[in-house]
Amino acid sequence: MALVVPAMGARARFYAPFARGLHQGGLHVAVTDLRGQGESTPMARRGVAYGYREMVDDDLPAVARAVSAAFPRSPVVLIGHSLGGQLALLSSATELTGVHAVVLTAAGSVWWRGFGWVRGPRNLVGSQLFAALATVLGYWPGERLGFGGTQPTAVMRDWARQGRTGRYTLRGSDTDYEAALARLTLPVLAVGVENDSLAPPGATDHLLQKIPAAPVSRWHYSEALAGSHRLDHFRWVRHSDGMSAYITDWIFGTLTTQEGQLR
Repeated sequence: MALVVPAMGARARFYAPFARGLHQGGLHVAVTDLRGQGESTPMARRGVAYGYREMVDDDLPAVARAVSAAFPRSPVVLIGHSLGGQLALLSSATELTGVHAVVLTAAGSVWWRGFGWVRGPRNLVGSQLFAALATVLGYWPGERLGFGGTQPTAVMRDWARQGRTGRYTLRGSDTDYEAALARLTLPVLAVGVENDSLAPPGATDHLLQKIPAAPVSRWHYSEALAGSHRLDHFRWVRHSDGMSAYITDWIFGTLTTQEGQLR
């Protein structure tokens, strides 16, 4: 059972091509909207207060329980894109989801040093300015400004804090998420994407360094594997047949011997 977790500002229906590919490979598939995105409520606006903690501790565990109840014989695997991958790791590390593995697609830490000495400082300044503007406005108007979708202030501040410090310290939580990540022992597959400027190898490296106890596999999805289609941080979804086939094979190969038949 694959549960797809979207990127910041992306709607669940955006992942329909990817979900179809996973399903054609033999997996049950569900895609969830992140809180306030797509068909999920409450919509982000001034006065709406939620951040990473609510999505990590409340939302993803609730969705994982729901799909597990619907398919009780199928172990659940979280497949997180970008921010969705970070949230999937955090929630799985705190053992709230009860999932059996995590797949990261085009996902990495947003710590500025993971982006090199040219792009990194620009990301640092930009992330802090975005969070400051969200604080002044009471929300982040990302759909109008072309980045991240419309988000509550706390999401942008959590995002900016991790970009500045490199650490996951979630507003309103006493949980040591860094320690939880260090204890994570679930299988993890990290898929990098060609031309991905938002999750380059250095950013993925930094995220994976946080899970030293987990058995990690890495794979690179190139334009050649995508039928020579142009790829980037989001465009891979439209040309994801090769990726979905690889991920499906990895899931069955990794978990079938441990859990029995997944189909």
